[in-house]
Amino acid sequence: MTSSLLLALPAALALAASGPVTPPAPAEAGGAAAARTLEDPRALARKVQAFYERTRDLEARFRQTYTYAGFGRRQTSSGTLRVKKPGMMRWDYEKPAPKTVAVKGSRLVQYEPEENQAYVDEAFDSSAMSAAVTFLLGKGDLLREFDVSLDGAGALLLRPKEADPRVESIALTVAADGQVTATRVVDGAGNANEIRFEDVRRNVGLPDAAFEVKLPRDVRRIAAPKAQ
Repeated sequence: MTSSLLLALPAALALAASGPVTPPAPAEAGGAAAARTLEDPRALARKVQAFYERTRDLEARFRQTYTYAGFGRRQTSSGTLRVKKPGMMRWDYEKPAPKTVAVKGSRLVQYEPEENQAYVDEAFDSSAMSAAVTFLLGKGDLLREFDVSLDGAGALLLRPKEADPRVESIALTVAADGQVTATRVVDGAGNANEIRFEDVRRNVGLPDAAFEVKLPRDVRRIAAPKAQ
């Protein structure tokens, strides 16, 4: 559950996410940046890796669109992402309903205040997360774990070298400095998770306390959420 849950966020990712500096160069996020690296996607992947390895913490606004392949339905969400090394990530959803998903070390919390319910895992193994998410924390190795190329829009296209039902492909829109400004993760069932980042700030000195989720005493504890 947990790895699928976190990947379904941004990739992270996605993840990312979920992910998120000095404000990005808006017009160069895709076309111009991709044109400069059109002949060497491996160099672009190394630039992305290096950017996040130099990032101690970051925060950003995000807009997420999840497309369910089997139903032809889309769900749009928005909120705030925070990331800090080592191993801290927090997604605060504002729309369509408040929800927080946070990882701090070995503790994962998903809290839905309107339902007054929460899922808590005190033994979360962050190493189970896909590199589609962990690159935001400067972990993993994109070139070791993915075959890389450029898609038709000039985004960096990643495909897992080993079969993974969570990830069929990942497309990263990359700015000139290596910052990822948008991600698109497609899973083995054809579901697509797209995230765009705005108002990104990097190395701002986020406190560890920002990743702690304080639950009400009467919160209802629930079993692990099912992966989307």
